[in-house]
Amino acid sequence: MRILLKILLPLLVLVLGALGTKWLIDARGEIVPSPPVVVLPTVRTLELASTSFRVEVLARGSVMPRTQSALVAEVGGRVIAVSPALVAGGFFAAGEVLLELDPRDGELALAQAKLQVAQAVRKLSEIQADAAVAKREWAELGEGQATALGLLEPQVAEAGAALNAAQARESHAQLNIERTQLVASFAGRVRAKYADLGQYIPPGSVLAELYAVDYAEVRLPISDSELAHLEIDLNTRAVETSAAGPRVRLWADFAGARREWTARIVRTEGEIDPLTRMVVLVARVEDPYDIPAGQEGTAAPLTVGLFVEAAIEGRMLEDVRILPRSALRDGSRVYLVSPENTLQRRTVEVLRATRENIVVAGTGLPMGTRVIVSPLEIATEGMRVKDISDRSR
Repeated sequence: MRILLKILLPLLVLVLGALGTKWLIDARGEIVPSPPVVVLPTVRTLELASTSFRVEVLARGSVMPRTQSALVAEVGGRVIAVSPALVAGGFFAAGEVLLELDPRDGELALAQAKLQVAQAVRKLSEIQADAAVAKREWAELGEGQATALGLLEPQVAEAGAALNAAQARESHAQLNIERTQLVASFAGRVRAKYADLGQYIPPGSVLAELYAVDYAEVRLPISDSELAHLEIDLNTRAVETSAAGPRVRLWADFAGARREWTARIVRTEGEIDPLTRMVVLVARVEDPYDIPAGQEGTAAPLTVGLFVEAAIEGRMLEDVRILPRSALRDGSRVYLVSPENTLQRRTVEVLRATRENIVVAGTGLPMGTRVIVSPLEIATEGMRVKDISDRSR
């Protein structure tokens, strides 16, 4: 019996398994194949519009004074007066007396020169009187043509020349007295001071360094390629004027805040830098130390020596397209989305690039064209894409 069960049970399991398999096969439904699901790459686009763009050329440089000179003593003497403005950083007006030397030596020289003039006048008068007597006597007693020496003409000429020399010495002595007052020839500011009250000053000594404040200049080196974007007269004979050149916006961090000033390009310097091959433009700022009324808390003077950034106004580009930098691929390509939502590659001419955008020529990019601005890992010509840009905003 046990042997029979060992034989029958496996057979029973096989039969039941075969029957179950047949039932499952008979009970299955008809298999309907489903179409493959295509997942399209999603992109964000920007619709192009025709616009104009004003080029700005960026540069940087240091502020320099329009005029700078040394205050030099033309005569010697001891300093007897110093203007309160004659200190480092002090402002002074044109014609202001900055320093005065002891004039007594000059006054003594002037007195002696006046004495010499008086003596020369007396001597000339005596010679002229003697010449008149000689001429009258020759007319009464002489015969023939009188000689110049007989009429004392050389003596009269010598006395006249001596008088002129004495008068020149008097004028020079008077001029030396005037030179004891050192006067500012322009309105400006003191950079450095080298003399003070009571100090003896020999002739030719530098007493101070001064610079003008009517306007300041900024040297702005730019490359030759950038120069092409500016409307600048390269004629070196042109008369410089602060109203003719391109506008310049200057800015710098100064006194704890960002400050801005306006300027104009007035000229280019006379040569190209042999080391950097850069062209140097000169921008002028009128009245750099003037603070407009009501802007005392925000405006600041454009101090000499300050390092500033500059944006020079350039040419106007017409009929261009402005795109975000993310739209540019491989340096000169963009991806377009056709009306059928297929991808198209297009080579563009990049005219200008800023920190956030690029400016490209409008050729081949009609208005309304959609440009892909989102990242795209794989891009092939003609591939279908899904535009998920929100056009409602």
